[in-house]
Amino acid sequence: MQVYFDNAATTPLREEVIAVMHESLRDTFGNPSSTHGFGRTARTQIETARKSIAAHFNAHPQEIIFTSGGTESDNMLLRCAVEDLGVKTIISSKIEHHAIIHALDFLATKGCEIIYIPVDHHGQLDYDALDMALAKDDSKKLVTLMHINNEIGTILDLARVAASCQKHKALFHSDAVQGVGHYEIDLAEIKIDFLSAAAHKFHGPKGVGFSFVRKNSDLNPFILGGGQERGLRAGTESVHNIVGMAKALELSYANLATEKEYILGLKKHLIQGLKNIFPSLHLNGCCGDLAKSTYTLINVCLPVPAEKAGLLDFHLDLKGIACSKGSACQAGSNIGSHVLDEVVPTVIKKHPSIRFSFSRYNTKEEVDYLLEVLAAFALTSVAS
Repeated sequence: MQVYFDNAATTPLREEVIAVMHESLRDTFGNPSSTHGFGRTARTQIETARKSIAAHFNAHPQEIIFTSGGTESDNMLLRCAVEDLGVKTIISSKIEHHAIIHALDFLATKGCEIIYIPVDHHGQLDYDALDMALAKDDSKKLVTLMHINNEIGTILDLARVAASCQKHKALFHSDAVQGVGHYEIDLAEIKIDFLSAAAHKFHGPKGVGFSFVRKNSDLNPFILGGGQERGLRAGTESVHNIVGMAKALELSYANLATEKEYILGLKKHLIQGLKNIFPSLHLNGCCGDLAKSTYTLINVCLPVPAEKAGLLDFHLDLKGIACSKGSACQAGSNIGSHVLDEVVPTVIKKHPSIRFSFSRYNTKEEVDYLLEVLAAFALTSVAS
């Protein structure tokens, strides 16, 4: 049996998305910057997709800038904020995605002050410490905090952070890669200045995403060479990917309530099953609190002896089960999770932590198979 529980890393394409991408690849091959009919047809598809995407967030179409995905968007927005908008201080946390962490490391070498706000053992931000950092001095500040943590699923209170930023006249960027397509985000109501998203996290294609850049932000071009994407990102747009992304987002929000309820049921079923097998397991972050953690994943520390911990990943893979021992962006690496280092109690760090993440394509039967495999492994491996 082949089971895919790594949807926080990437999701399978919906059939409807494949269909519209195939049609676009076959019929709409014109360069969208060309002025002839073929080009105008391609341009129409892009602008239709832009309007569709913007509508889901109560945003203006011109505020949607197409990119290659979340990492490019994060880098573009952070670097432009410093280079173009005069940001001198960036406030973040140490459990952000590496696209943020490494960009901040780079900006620190350019003289930008980086302030990291502490999180508790659930991965929840210290909002009072954020307010104190915002009030620290009169330097121009930007806050960058992810909407939903990609490893432990903890949800950030976007509205609260946005209000704090407005109060202190700071800019706010959120890496919302794990939230877009899974949660409603009203950008007219929540005053986020910049937001990053990636299509392959909501059953769209890889290699495409978007940045939300609020009107009158005064950013300069991030990539030079053409006037595409309001002049901010030069280069011929990937029409079929953009069309696929728009379709994927449309279907994600059209089916959000039904699919959320279904996926949440899978998460609850897995948590209960794991507790039956491993009574002393530890749910990392807020995974056990369904109001504070995303319904799409759990990250669990299993009471497996250290000497057998390395066998667990291999065992699951051998049984056809795909999951992640940390951020998938670190897959194949011996580098430990910087997120778990921050939130997991020292006493249990010697035991393996695994992330299981779900989509509409998973089934209860697959969860039961996973539990069966883990139960068999536990017979000889549970720590005393």
